[in-house]
Amino acid sequence: MNAQQFRWFELFSVFFLLPFIAYFFRQELANWLFPALIIIMAVCTYLLLSDPHFKRFRLTSLGQFSAIKKRLFSIFFIGALFSGMLYGLISQETWFDLPINSTTDWLVLLVAYPVLSVLPQELIFRSYFFHRYKRILPSKTIRILLSASVFALAHCVYDNWMAIVMSFFGGLLFSYTYAHSRSLAVCVLEHSLWGLWLFTIGAGKYLDAGVTFT
Repeated sequence: MNAQQFRWFELFSVFFLLPFIAYFFRQELANWLFPALIIIMAVCTYLLLSDPHFKRFRLTSLGQFSAIKKRLFSIFFIGALFSGMLYGLISQETWFDLPINSTTDWLVLLVAYPVLSVLPQELIFRSYFFHRYKRILPSKTIRILLSASVFALAHCVYDNWMAIVMSFFGGLLFSYTYAHSRSLAVCVLEHSLWGLWLFTIGAGKYLDAGVTFT
């Protein structure tokens, strides 16, 4: 098996086969999702830092943030306004339920979510994915689409179609941002804004392993 074949095998095993296995054992693995995410992040970080071709500053610098910040915040504010109104119409009983009725949990989430959830996901699906598979996926557009697709597939463990749909469109947005900013920090910022907003308005229930929609 040559280097390119190994990369294809790795991509298929980690980003396609592993999510399917996790889906079929989702009930048994429900309490292990975050530990597994941290472990995978640690492995990906080690592989990135061990690669002499990887530019380490991409993990900490803001890259081309100045060139994309207007688009990033404009899309977020417009999307937040629209999604907040739409969710309020279709699910009034849980609209802003978390900050109103579980304020302490919401405040903890504001700090814990970016560190324990967003950072590992963005490092794996953006920094690692874009660098690791650049040689076998030379087209930036293909990497954006495939990164969004495997990001959505990884959310199949939540066993509801809304988690997959939201993750796909979020993945497209975050992948596009990474492709044009080349900054993990910028993607963590954007992902955190969207994720925290969805949890705040109540849509975070779709990212609950106990929720099932059929």
